[in-house]
Amino acid sequence: TYVTRVAASDADDPTYGNSAQIVYSVLYGQPYFSVEPKTGVIRIALPNMDREIKESYQVMIQAKDMGGQLGGLAGTTTVNITLTDVNDNPPRFAKSVFHLRVPESAPVGSSVGKIKAHDLDVGTNAEVEYRIVPGDSSNVFDVHTDARTQEGVVVLKQPLDYESRKTYSFKVSASDPRMDARFLQGGAHSDSAVVKLSVMDVEEAPIFSSSEYSMETRESAARNAIGAVNAHDPDTGHSPIRYSIEWNAHSENYFDIDPVEGTISSREPLDREATPKLNITVVATKVHNPLLFSRVSVTVTVLDVNEFPPELSAPFEAFVCEDAKVGQVIQILSATDRDMPNLGHRFFFKSPRENRNRNFTIRDYGNNTAGLLNRRTGFRRMEKSVYEVPVVVEDSGFPVQSSTGTLSVRVCACDVSGSVLNCSTNAFLLPLGLSPGALLAILLCVIILL
Repeated sequence: TYVTRVAASDADDPTYGNSAQIVYSVLYGQPYFSVEPKTGVIRIALPNMDREIKESYQVMIQAKDMGGQLGGLAGTTTVNITLTDVNDNPPRFAKSVFHLRVPESAPVGSSVGKIKAHDLDVGTNAEVEYRIVPGDSSNVFDVHTDARTQEGVVVLKQPLDYESRKTYSFKVSASDPRMDARFLQGGAHSDSAVVKLSVMDVEEAPIFSSSEYSMETRESAARNAIGAVNAHDPDTGHSPIRYSIEWNAHSENYFDIDPVEGTISSREPLDREATPKLNITVVATKVHNPLLFSRVSVTVTVLDVNEFPPELSAPFEAFVCEDAKVGQVIQILSATDRDMPNLGHRFFFKSPRENRNRNFTIRDYGNNTAGLLNRRTGFRRMEKSVYEVPVVVEDSGFPVQSSTGTLSVRVCACDVSGSVLNCSTNAFLLPLGLSPGALLAILLCVIILL
């Protein structure tokens, strides 16, 4: 293999004999290098020279005139030769097993240790690529190459738990990312080693059985158990847990918690209409190490208790024509309720059992409304100008609440189209419980209309 070329000059006349005829030879540097006598070309004399064994050589070349014959004059030069690297060496682990230790609290993505495979080559030829051989630990750990040190950095892909698993073992391969096909006959450019990793126990805070809790209680309940939270010590010591409610401006006044059992109870009756939901924070603390504690959010929904009866909605009066037909709808009835049921209100309308009216009837439409229907014809306002019709309204809560309202029906003179022409001034519908001032105001309005 060609290395370089040296050249010497002679001041003698080249046309006079062989005084200027130069011949080259190696004085120092054999058997590694040779020189062509006439051209001065230096070549490698031995095959398979290995840079990793010896990288630099000094070769002394002699140039002698008179064709190298005895009596010729000579000069020498020294040539420094450095072997360049080729990628002919695979990476090799210094040991077959690496032992690492990592605390169970190590965060995902953090380095848990380093391993090293050495490559005798230099520069980019010494780069090493690491990977974990697929197995039962390949989903827990990963490995990548440190570009500066060419070490394999083992990183964590999933959280560790000492109580669940204390040791891991997996195989790591180190390979040459720039393999030279000329040297593959020597075998694969890779090596492998086993990593045995021990998980170290770290004392941990209590763990709640749920990330958050939702509970319900009826608004009228006092000193009533609402629900319970539960936390455990994940460590092998199994420290007892004590529960408390984290103080804030509201929760401390409404609830208590059993410090041992974690049972939450209401301290006093709650009012759904005032506070439909309450949020508290429960703290679980380890008895053996009070510095370790956890928090969890608890949402308490106050369920409505059917406290209030439904009431008939205004207006409390209706009009019927003297010649109204049987079955004619005189008024649509509706109701209101101060309770706030979770699934909405459901009202039922009917006549009182003891009062079966022969003039009017109530038909419940099943949609929280009802109709007041005429049961006869031939009303005479001169005979009777006002009919009082009691209406019972029930809700669907528990317990069922109901109320009775009174609807006043005035008999009026109407034209052929059913429009009211005239009603008796005495025929007023007045809801029960109206004040004298309200009665006077309604009377004044009727007088103005007439």
